Amino acid sequence: MQFTARYQDGLIAETRDVRAVIDLAADPVALAIVDPQSREEIDRWPAAQTYLLHTRAMELRIGSRTRPAGARLAVSGIEEMRNALAVLPSLAKQQRRDGWAQVRLLTLATAALASVIVAYLFGVPLLADRLVELVPPGWETKIGDTAAAQIERSLTDGEGFVLCEPDRNSVANRAIARFADAAFDGLGSPFRPEVAVVRTDIPNAFALPGGRAYYFSALLQASRTPDEFAGVLAHELGHVYYRHGMESLIASSATGLLVGFVLGDMTGLSVAGIIGSTLIDNRFSRRAETQADTFAAETARRLGFQPSGLIDLLERVAKDDEFSKALSLFSSHPLTEERRRALEALSTPIADAKPAFTAAEWSAIRDMCPPPPPPPLPKPVTPGAPAP
Repeated sequence: MQFTARYQDGLIAETRDVRAVIDLAADPVALAIVDPQSREEIDRWPAAQTYLLHTRAMELRIGSRTRPAGARLAVSGIEEMRNALAVLPSLAKQQRRDGWAQVRLLTLATAALASVIVAYLFGVPLLADRLVELVPPGWETKIGDTAAAQIERSLTDGEGFVLCEPDRNSVANRAIARFADAAFDGLGSPFRPEVAVVRTDIPNAFALPGGRAYYFSALLQASRTPDEFAGVLAHELGHVYYRHGMESLIASSATGLLVGFVLGDMTGLSVAGIIGSTLIDNRFSRRAETQADTFAAETARRLGFQPSGLIDLLERVAKDDEFSKALSLFSSHPLTEERRRALEALSTPIADAKPAFTAAEWSAIRDMCPPPPPPPLPKPVTPGAPAP
């Protein structure tokens, strides 16, 4: 019983065409490697010490535990590969064992992936909801401060946010602070919300752990009434009250650790990437959005302004195709049919409602970040005059 192969001794790079013949009379049984022309024996391997090497398709590579690591026999062609496996039955057994090992590995990997999906969809959110109550408010505030600094750099090329109105004692900033304090009055929250209106072309509003909330000027310009502005602001304050930013951060960290464990990345890179994306994106679960919507509606009832402002803004934005494509608020807070019905159920009109802000306050808020003036028109050129 024999087969043809290409032989390397593991010492030099030379490759030789050889014929491998099983010597059953030897003790122990050996695989004789001979020159096909001269019949000279080149090498002799103990048959029991041969094993399969990693190989390419349509090729069988055989090594020997008694030879250097680079020593090998490379067998090509289906017929010769069958002959080699017939000559060395232990190789066929090993091939079957390797096949089953690959099947087991694939099964375990599939089960691990399924566990990650199940944990992400069910286990991690429940875990985050419980763990957020154990985080001291002081820690959360520091985390929010760090996140704010990182997000400012990421969104402004390192220059930081440009406040629409730096003066904290301005009419607009006092009105916004009054609204935020009134929204949290009597609720027993460990946080005192801080709202900043910043100049940016990104239409969005979001909340961070620890009480910080941001309202972007592009979204402010899209707000037509004080109640629309107040509705979105109350929604973001709801995220602050329920600590959704911290909850989302915990959920992302837990998921990142689980993914890192499954993929073998325990260096923290996976976690860092997911946390960074979460803080900038700041998307919340359906449960969190429902809680924030409910908070906005209850705030409207407590403070006496119409609770329909939030749904009015989102409804109008949804109909504006070009704007809605760019509106980050709408993409991360989608106004689905289910959410619209829930908002409508919450937005019972108030008979004696008053605007969330006085006319003077709303005028000051609207003027915090006026849109940039259009570029000047080119000066007309007098016929016959030299061009400038």
